[in-house]
Amino acid sequence: MSTEGVDKSKRRFLIGATTVVGAVGSAFVAVPFISSMQPSAKAQAAGAPVEADISQLEPGQMMTVEWRGKPVWIVRRTPENLSALPELDGQLRDPDSAVPQQPAYATNKYRSIKEEYLVLVGICTHLGCSPSHVKSTDPHNLGGDWKGGFFCPCHGSRFDYAGRVYAGVPAPTNLEVPPYKYMSDTLLMVGVDHEGGAA
Repeated sequence: MSTEGVDKSKRRFLIGATTVVGAVGSAFVAVPFISSMQPSAKAQAAGAPVEADISQLEPGQMMTVEWRGKPVWIVRRTPENLSALPELDGQLRDPDSAVPQQPAYATNKYRSIKEEYLVLVGICTHLGCSPSHVKSTDPHNLGGDWKGGFFCPCHGSRFDYAGRVYAGVPAPTNLEVPPYKYMSDTLLMVGVDHEGGAA
């Protein structure tokens, strides 16, 4: 075949244009495919650490944040709440937190980094119900010796103000203490280990 009269500059242009269009098309096909292998924004958010501003939390109050799809309670305990904890040891299944339901830095009599603030996953360790926060001054039928804490109305499990389970109830273990750390005196980060990185 004769190549006389063929405009080589047009041929080069057409080859170059076809190559560019092909590359762009390949990129459009590849981006969604590669993106589909990445976790979604919702999935990332579900496991991401969560900030909690505790600056407005008054003694005796509780706030809830969501981390990994679970409610996390932050309770500012009163001096009375704290002083009652040792009195309950004889009524509890695991008063010394021997079962590892908390990070090492929260394995103490308060089950917390700072004794005033309690951080717990608000899910009963029996069947996953959500207990209620019941103060000693709230109307209740938990007995005259109730010092306050958490009561699961589903099956009657009770927990004190350190999230420790009472003996003789269905829940087998203390409430879980999630990994957390203080970013400042008034800001907590749930999902970040006090002694390291994200959990």
